[in-house]
Amino acid sequence: MFQFTEDCILGMEELDNEHRHLFELINKGMDMLHNDYREDKYSDIKELLQELEDYAEQHFAHEEAYMESLRDPELILQRSQHMFFRERLMELVVKNIDGEEQQCQMLEELMDFLARWLYHHIIGSDILIGKLPPLEEWMIRENPCEFTEEYLTGIDVIDREHQILFEIAGRANKLIRSGAVAEKYDKILEIIQELKEYTQYHFADEEEYMREIGYEGYEVQKRAHEAFIDRLEEVDFEKIDDNPRKYLESLIEFLLGWLINHILQSDKKIPCRKQG
Repeated sequence: MFQFTEDCILGMEELDNEHRHLFELINKGMDMLHNDYREDKYSDIKELLQELEDYAEQHFAHEEAYMESLRDPELILQRSQHMFFRERLMELVVKNIDGEEQQCQMLEELMDFLARWLYHHIIGSDILIGKLPPLEEWMIRENPCEFTEEYLTGIDVIDREHQILFEIAGRANKLIRSGAVAEKYDKILEIIQELKEYTQYHFADEEEYMREIGYEGYEVQKRAHEAFIDRLEEVDFEKIDDNPRKYLESLIEFLLGWLINHILQSDKKIPCRKQG
């Protein structure tokens, strides 16, 4: 069974309750999948799919409306992820499930998708809702990619690597502002690849440090890291090719927004190693 744990709580009652219900729907599907007493599950599956479709639409509408009211910089990416959910659910809705084997296979696909998508969506995206300055305020800073003292954790290796991540974001931001982005496609891909590789390198170092000191928040941090990596893996190179400036701007907004929030809300809680 999938549990709605504390690290999934956003602190917004309506959205948290809706997330809880989505977890309940996943567990309803799991019960259905493992119910060996009922062979033909066609009607139950169709009912569950309709319930998921209806409730997801209701939840997405509430979530996006709330983000609009905040001028939340994650709204564009949220809409994109919500659309991906709709499209994937529709692919499953039209599958042929007349036979028992097809029903089981479809339920397995549905449960795997829902569990992975919902948890990573909450941890990797929803957790930022309402916690970032509105886009108009933080992106108009003279250098939004500057690594300042407020981001220091006091842990040398982590601070050095955070500074490098900001530097990579800064190079991408400078590339956007330099104009003629479409002519710099290869450089864009190079920076994105560097970002992916260094992020994974940094997370490995950070997780090793947390294990060494026996940090109790290690598992939550690790899941957040995995969700962030998943987001980077979703970079659509075709969209970059279609509109390099717009796509790279969105990527920088996401990178900085997530990184700043993660440092201030999570990394700064990691204790420094005791000397001696």
